[in-house]
Amino acid sequence: MIKRLALIAAFIASPLSADAHTETSDDPGTEVSEERLRADMDTIVGFGTRHTLSSQTDPERGVGAAVDWALAEFGRIGAACDNCLDVMPVGRVVEPDGRRIPTPTLIRNAVAIQRGTERPNEVIIVQAHYDSRVTDPLNGTDDAPGANDDGSGSVMVLEAARILSQREYPSTIIYALLTGEEQGLFGAGILADWVTEQGMTVKAVLNNDMIGGACGSDGYCEPDYVRVFSEGLRADSTPQLRAQQRRFGGENDSPGRNISRWLANLAAEYPDGMQVRQIWRTDRMGRGGDQIPFLDRGYPAVRVTVSVEDYEHQHQDLRVEDGITYGDTVDELDFDYLTRASVLNVRALHRLANAPMPPKVRADAAVRVDTSLVFDLTDGANEIEVFLRRTDESHWVSLSERQPDTAVTEDNLTIDEDRQIELVIPLRGDDWLFGVAACNGDYCSPVSTAVPGGAFEPVEQPEAATEE
Repeated sequence: MIKRLALIAAFIASPLSADAHTETSDDPGTEVSEERLRADMDTIVGFGTRHTLSSQTDPERGVGAAVDWALAEFGRIGAACDNCLDVMPVGRVVEPDGRRIPTPTLIRNAVAIQRGTERPNEVIIVQAHYDSRVTDPLNGTDDAPGANDDGSGSVMVLEAARILSQREYPSTIIYALLTGEEQGLFGAGILADWVTEQGMTVKAVLNNDMIGGACGSDGYCEPDYVRVFSEGLRADSTPQLRAQQRRFGGENDSPGRNISRWLANLAAEYPDGMQVRQIWRTDRMGRGGDQIPFLDRGYPAVRVTVSVEDYEHQHQDLRVEDGITYGDTVDELDFDYLTRASVLNVRALHRLANAPMPPKVRADAAVRVDTSLVFDLTDGANEIEVFLRRTDESHWVSLSERQPDTAVTEDNLTIDEDRQIELVIPLRGDDWLFGVAACNGDYCSPVSTAVPGGAFEPVEQPEAATEE
């Protein structure tokens, strides 16, 4: 394990709570069942179509029946953990938009909330879109099994709920199956607004959209990786923030990008498991996913998806044409790949729900030969780990590894009664980027970078001018 800077002994007068969730040997990823994933997939594609414009009232076919089943399944999972899940439909009627919503349409998400035992307002969201489509985005009648897109992410969310609901976590986990994605990311926008209305603090959003295969229509396969897409410049940026980033940096250090780095490091701890190939884009070229509405509102979010897309089995009418079979059907899935992608998600959720919130970090290195880092010790943290990298490097390195002679003493570290810490590092800040992770036992948060816009919170938007 990387050596950390322990702060509790000499510098913190008030005791910090230490929870019992510190056993790395407790690996919930080993409990992922391919058999259960297959059974859920058979049920989900059995609704014929889950198109957002399909029937809301048919008890067996269409999006209404599918969402009802998902809510009932979350209820069954909750019953197995002594009703530890709050299960609810989160939705509203969306008015016609002139594009893919031709009439007023109910967008209904199936949501289950596993409340944190210590910091219930601090949430991690794992989500997938539940709706499906064929070639015509307005065709809500033809069969649209949507096995990979996005039945694969949906069955993973259900499996994660089954496994993790048998444990308790300091932070809250929200399991969400979203609809309206194919019509314009409506379900995600509704959930993001609901989270804001609840006053929740979002630690991370893992949007899983297509995690069921690793081969493209050209025959190229990459079975050992998922791609994780993360934004660079923040979607909720302001002119003031962009001006600050020109002076102090931060173009490559959004919270989502640091979640991406954190996921890659987690995957690397299990070299025989699914690995992460980071894609430093918000999404695929010219396309989008349900992480975007969360990014628009300033919440840290990434997209987890297949290493290679198969366009013949995505957004296609079911047919055989010129000897080629089209359609997003179960027989085209790679369940071994889906299982390993699910394992990665479950491990990530387990650690994120145990870890403290990443701190908010500020750096001062102007016209000086050292760098001052100032940050708060977040709730649940009893250690911090400081990271750095040169400005042209991609990945973080622990300060204790790269600068082993940098001692932490009463001369360069102070902490006040409000748990605000200042650490002075004898390195010129012009040449380095610095970040801090908050830790509790074996669980550390993603790194929060000491740059404008690096904090895991929405950017403060300027108030609109009011007329006198």
